[in-house]
Amino acid sequence: MAPERPATARITQRICGAIKSQIASGRFGPGARLPSTRALAAEWGVSRTTVTAAYEQLIAEGYLEARQGARTQVARGLGLAPAPPAQAGLPASPDRLSAYGQRLTAFNLPSASDAGRMVADFRYGDLAAADFPMLAWRKAVGAALLRRQGRFRYGDPRGSAELRTALQSYLWRARGLRCDLDQIIVVNGSQQGLDLCARLLLDPGDRVVMEDPGYALARQVFLAAGAEVVPVTVDRDGMRTESLPAAQLAYATPSHQFPLGGVLSAGRRRELLAWAQSSRAYVIEDDYDSEYRFDIAPIPPLQALDNAGRVIYLGTVSKTLSPTLRLGYLVVPPVLSEDFAKAKRLTDRHSASLEQEALAELIESGAYERHVRRVRRRNSERRAALLTALSITLGEAVTVVGADAGLHVVVWLNRVPRTQERGLIAWADAVGLGVYPITPLYASAAAAVRPDAAGLVMGYASLDERTIDQGVRTLRKVLDAFAAEDGAGRVLLCPRSR
Repeated sequence: MAPERPATARITQRICGAIKSQIASGRFGPGARLPSTRALAAEWGVSRTTVTAAYEQLIAEGYLEARQGARTQVARGLGLAPAPPAQAGLPASPDRLSAYGQRLTAFNLPSASDAGRMVADFRYGDLAAADFPMLAWRKAVGAALLRRQGRFRYGDPRGSAELRTALQSYLWRARGLRCDLDQIIVVNGSQQGLDLCARLLLDPGDRVVMEDPGYALARQVFLAAGAEVVPVTVDRDGMRTESLPAAQLAYATPSHQFPLGGVLSAGRRRELLAWAQSSRAYVIEDDYDSEYRFDIAPIPPLQALDNAGRVIYLGTVSKTLSPTLRLGYLVVPPVLSEDFAKAKRLTDRHSASLEQEALAELIESGAYERHVRRVRRRNSERRAALLTALSITLGEAVTVVGADAGLHVVVWLNRVPRTQERGLIAWADAVGLGVYPITPLYASAAAAVRPDAAGLVMGYASLDERTIDQGVRTLRKVLDAFAAEDGAGRVLLCPRSR
């Protein structure tokens, strides 16, 4: 018999698997006759040759037997006991996890939303598909493919030389940041950058100073590494740095504090750098959305003030291009460059080369900065639409903070107690409104400077103005219904919102 083609072989294996399953379940017992090859071929929509090949395979494996002039049947000596129900014998928990794995089991990690069924989804981090520079990206990918002809091999774990060169120039132009090429490490999004920092700089029991509230996935990376996260209160001027405790690492968002939106003052920047030098600690500066300042020029990075090599700068294109690209970058002190390159190599060899070179082409051609200017204007319009809708529809029932920059605002619901935040989120979800609580971003829900009110982190970069307005109107209906159900937490909307 001639060898089967790959597609035919896969169908043959599927037929074999289906028959084995029916035998194991007891549907076909020992001695039971199987359908003729003609009947089974018609049922599967394949040729008789394919079914014959499946029967011959099962005969060779001892599942079936054939006699001259009789239909193929299940082997009478097979003696298979019925298979137990699927999953019945599987353990409920792993037999063993490492200490790292055991720490992970305690985390409640966010899941992707089903935005298609929602009235409006104010999830922070999502971007509008229409904002992606499709034509420019397609052109950049084409140019990268032409450059790669004959170059199909593993690359530098630091990232492609083309992208690191483009980033070096861009960071100087856009952020005033000076660095050598070897200091730039291209990573699969800022999350991998944080993970590499934790692997290289923390041992179990080490301490990490972190803003409170702050980025939850950063906190969980450090906790997974076995570190102790020490929360530091945040106010309108960012992290309070006047009396930082001893630690091996600090994590901060000095140019736009996440989520409350403050800018770390000049005095506190100097205090943080002095603390890092005296403590021999490193500071991770997460500059996650510096491109989006709407009223003033971008704030210079902390790294530009660092003369002692204590700052690790973390950037990403997830907020400017797309989170699906998984492209970010670290700028590390020279003394750490080789260690980070080794850690990156062991993690995944290097980030995807084609996407790196396409991004390099986009930056070098000027298309990236033109795109950033365009989406900054577009998101300024979305921000204005959200602020107007919140003011008109909810008025004094809410307090909005962090609106000067970025792609989200924090909305305090002045007349909904903090204890009712989770219930309100459930009400909103039930009517197809995606709003997200601020409480998980606090290491301690009872932080001293936090208002005694429910809070929402509302992103707007994926929405158009009409959807934003509709979403805020739906939020008001949720607040009305929630208040009517629970009189103790009555939400009194101001007259102009009715």
